[in-house]
Amino acid sequence: MTEFRFKQGMRLPIEGVPASGITEWAASSFALCPLGLKPFKGKPAVREGDTVARGAPLLYNKRMESLVLRAPVGGRITSIAYGERRAIRRIEIRPEEAGDPVTFKSWDPGSIASLDRDTLASHLLDAGLWALIRQRPFARIADPASAPKAVFVNACATAPFRPDPSVVVEDGEDAFRAGLTAMAALTDGAVHVCSGPNFVPPLPEEAGGRIRHDVFRGPHPSGNTSVHIHHLAPIRAGETVYTIEAGDVVQIGRLLLGGELPKSKVIALGGPAAGDRNRTHYRIAPGAVLDELVRDAVGNTETRAISGDIFSGLAMEDSVVDRPGIHALSLLPEDRSRTFLGWTAPGWNAFSVHRLYPSALRKGHRWRLGTSTHGRPRAMVLTGWYDRYLPMKINIDYLVRAVIAHDVEEAIELGILETDPEDFAPAAFACPSKMELSEIIRRGLEEIEEEGL
Repeated sequence: MTEFRFKQGMRLPIEGVPASGITEWAASSFALCPLGLKPFKGKPAVREGDTVARGAPLLYNKRMESLVLRAPVGGRITSIAYGERRAIRRIEIRPEEAGDPVTFKSWDPGSIASLDRDTLASHLLDAGLWALIRQRPFARIADPASAPKAVFVNACATAPFRPDPSVVVEDGEDAFRAGLTAMAALTDGAVHVCSGPNFVPPLPEEAGGRIRHDVFRGPHPSGNTSVHIHHLAPIRAGETVYTIEAGDVVQIGRLLLGGELPKSKVIALGGPAAGDRNRTHYRIAPGAVLDELVRDAVGNTETRAISGDIFSGLAMEDSVVDRPGIHALSLLPEDRSRTFLGWTAPGWNAFSVHRLYPSALRKGHRWRLGTSTHGRPRAMVLTGWYDRYLPMKINIDYLVRAVIAHDVEEAIELGILETDPEDFAPAAFACPSKMELSEIIRRGLEEIEEEGL
């Protein structure tokens, strides 16, 4: 076991931390929502009004034809919602009796270790769970034809409102072990299970010692996969690594052991807008429409529902739907109020990461933070502050300037391929210029990927 300690980063004292227990919650409607998956261009396999069994194909990926996304529940297709450029946003399903669910081949734990890579990859592609495995650089759905130098399993929870890995894994320990064994079959290298200091993951013995436990101590983003890769197996030119969340390893293990799509998953609900009794972990069915859960949690409060954590999640504009690979639901109050005197006020009740206000003396206080940025974007000033919030050997000031100037070669030299937009969220939160650093890095990575560099 290797242990790393970091001081760079941010411990955001925000109100709304989820409790450690698990509450059962049953949804009345479901949907398949491919938002956030890339590369993904969906081709529907069904029409509105069709009746589908649980596990039946719903979407084919035109950009990865072997990947099929399947129905999380049996029922009737009530709506297919399209977005820009006819991109499918979601396929809604009303649960009904629809016959026997689609089944897949299953294995006992000892047999999973003997699976060859091609057989396992084909199985996961056909079942749709291959979409849970991402590939670096670019954090895209893994290319099944690639040969990763390592696999990184993220069992950390440093970002606000992410689920407690111990809660998620304890809900399916046997499946977690089986999933880790499967991850070892996808690479000739090591499988790094990265966790915080308070969680010891259960590791299988079938992989011949290639599954390792590594500990990362420190504030966010020490729990981000980019940080783990940077310090354990840096990506060189032409190399790739696979990444996956601990909760998704459980889902893959359940598929391999049970021969059916997983019937449940654990998510964490948190945030200042959520009521105290609602801030906890929930066991839900994959693909559940969570509108009722959100309404019960927030009451009449105007709320922004974020699928994921507050640093890297996706704001849900209409219906709140459980998405593949996402295990958190963050609820923030929409902050539309204006503060009298603004930053010139004493600031006893205003949070500042730069300790500009007397509120810095309120040790241990958790703040009810909302969606306001408290100012508009301003000129970028090279302060050197950004580097305080990322425990990687990357000069963020110069990297951001290179991306803005479309100098992709300079951006690559400065290490952009080792990163993901989520890594820059704490720096963006603290940025005095109100720069959307994560969005800038995302555009830079997309430009590099499009140019094939």
